[in-house]
Amino acid sequence: MSAIEVRGLSRSYGDFVAVSDLDLSIETGECLSILGPNGAGKTTVVEILEGYRHRDAGEIRVLDVDPAHPTRSWRQRIGIVLQSASDLGELTVREATQHFARFYSNPRTVDEAIDLVGLSEKSESRVSRLSGGQRRRLDVALGVIGRPELLFLDEPTTGFDPEARRVFWDLIRRLKDEGVTILLTTHYLDEADALADRVIVVTRGKKVADTTPAGLGSRSEHVVRVRWKENDVVQERQTTEPTQVVQELATRFAGEIPGLEVVRTTLEQAYLELVESDQA
Repeated sequence: MSAIEVRGLSRSYGDFVAVSDLDLSIETGECLSILGPNGAGKTTVVEILEGYRHRDAGEIRVLDVDPAHPTRSWRQRIGIVLQSASDLGELTVREATQHFARFYSNPRTVDEAIDLVGLSEKSESRVSRLSGGQRRRLDVALGVIGRPELLFLDEPTTGFDPEARRVFWDLIRRLKDEGVTILLTTHYLDEADALADRVIVVTRGKKVADTTPAGLGSRSEHVVRVRWKENDVVQERQTTEPTQVVQELATRFAGEIPGLEVVRTTLEQAYLELVESDQA
């Protein structure tokens, strides 16, 4: 069963085509990450699916509702973490969370939501005095307070330090275990690799890839690079059988193989290769 179905989505701003004839399907309980360079159309797609922006063409069903005609009960079922959020003035973290909890019929407890994002020690601090990363954590807490079936995350970990990002990743894995469907946009390719069941790549408003993180571009070929140093010169061989190459090298060297590295293509490398080839 699909949580989101999109067929032929298009959106233009004057002569600029932000999204062109895009198809997209997200299964219930799946985490999908939309990747692409700045200006590729990612945020436009997400805001249309959230019901914040109208489309020029296309058929869309989000939890079996057209987001162009949202209902209150539909809003109850989704959670949203926008790329940027409006100021909450002088409310404390607890007051802000309590306020948003009132919008939902079956919210998490305030303490649970605050604890999920690691802000328990800041619960009585005013929002205006939080750091950028702490404010972003609050945005996530407000996005999950209503126990959403579908969660939109638009660049959620911007401003997070490495430890906070790992805590957030654990939260996303917990939500996935609970059956929450997640649509994630991020510029952190390791984040998409760690969390997404599937990734799509969008450039210039068009979808150029739709696959698993492991299947993106050159990653699907299972080619790795074996590097070593010989006669003070770095050597490299690309292969689909790295163990065999290492065994061959082991017969040529007494003891350790100098400077041995077995390097697999990262999601970031595969993504950059794909984007650069599309823009060439």
